[in-house]
Amino acid sequence: MAQDDEKTIDQLNDEADIAADYLEGLLDIADYDGDIEMGIRNNRPVVQIVADDDSDIKHLVGKNGEVVDALQQLSRLAVQQKTGERSHLIVDVDGYLKHKRQHLRDIALDAIDEVRETGEPVDLQPMNSFERKVVHDLVREEGLKSRSHGEEPNRHVTVYLKANADDEAESIDQDDYDDTDQVEA
Repeated sequence: MAQDDEKTIDQLNDEADIAADYLEGLLDIADYDGDIEMGIRNNRPVVQIVADDDSDIKHLVGKNGEVVDALQQLSRLAVQQKTGERSHLIVDVDGYLKHKRQHLRDIALDAIDEVRETGEPVDLQPMNSFERKVVHDLVREEGLKSRSHGEEPNRHVTVYLKANADDEAESIDQDDYDDTDQVEA
């Protein structure tokens, strides 16, 4: 299937089912309690692990989301193995992505305010492609421009004022829209 082709609701639900079964098996092996919720959001299958109580489910997020990122990659591989197609599956643990997105919005808004006050560009800390995309989208919504600089894992975003109408065609690298890292929930 070409990457631009839209998957059907049934295909997306199948991907979510495969990932949910895979994650359920991992939870059993690790002896974690949690409910698995599935759905489709923004034409992507979504699987969320939700804590039954105040258990150790937070360990499934890990430092800076490293564990949930790994769970997402493993789940995508499990889906690809069964379907033969690449998946844009989103895996979340106990609402981590929502909190992460809000934190990124706060960082971006602070940078936008600083750029507006000083007129000088502001460099942000290195981020993965998901994080950079969140920042780029918000900067564009706020009427400023942004650009990614550097190489992984030190790739970062710089926020600028728009100098003129030519800046409408912002210079956002396609790499920042690659969903190999966590994608929006």
